[in-house]
Amino acid sequence: MSLRVGLLECDHVDDRFRSIAGDYHDMFASLFERATVDLDLVRYDVRGGELPATVAECDAYLCTGSRHSVYDDLGWIKQAAELVRSLHDAGRPFVGVCFGHQLIAEALGGKVELSATGWGVGVQPIEIVRTEQWMAPHATRCRLRFMHQDQVSRLPPEAVLLGHTDHCPIAMFRVGTTMLGIQAHPEFSIAYAEALLDARVALIGADRIDEARHSFESSTDERAVAQWFAQFIAGRGGVAS
Repeated sequence: MSLRVGLLECDHVDDRFRSIAGDYHDMFASLFERATVDLDLVRYDVRGGELPATVAECDAYLCTGSRHSVYDDLGWIKQAAELVRSLHDAGRPFVGVCFGHQLIAEALGGKVELSATGWGVGVQPIEIVRTEQWMAPHATRCRLRFMHQDQVSRLPPEAVLLGHTDHCPIAMFRVGTTMLGIQAHPEFSIAYAEALLDARVALIGADRIDEARHSFESSTDERAVAQWFAQFIAGRGGVAS
């Protein structure tokens, strides 16, 4: 029986880009299918105010990225942070991607800020500083696509750093045995990432965007990371290094 995973949608893909790879639900469903990971994704439109009635509605939760910042003064973000705290207290598995990664930090006592070195975009290698049993296949680094301006600047109490990049010192971490965050976007296709870059030249800068486009020529490890997600939320192998 597949795990029932609540997909907490903290944004939706713009209509102008929807034809590329669908909405975020479609991207994550495709990611797990390509990685031969069997998960039953249940959608919650968190940005629209839809939340699970109880944390027990799903076996685990996966939180998407967003164009918003976790420190924005918006009611739905405050509700999402409260949900993270409830999931943490209940020991219910949670994986946060980009905004979701930052939400864990912000909700549990860490800090998120604008990156002092600007946007992090393109394919970047995450150096794994702590290898744990659920990280199978094992790797000392994983290459993934990034697209972010905010990043975690201080870990929450009792968090464990798992990986970093040159641009992002806290690129992957966990809190306890049930909360996992990653700054990268394993769900993004090259075509979707390129469309976002094309739309953000004025924000990011032409030189950095050219570097990001060139980086898309290199291979990435999103299938392995999708397997890590599934094994983490299933509690397989514990967290011992």
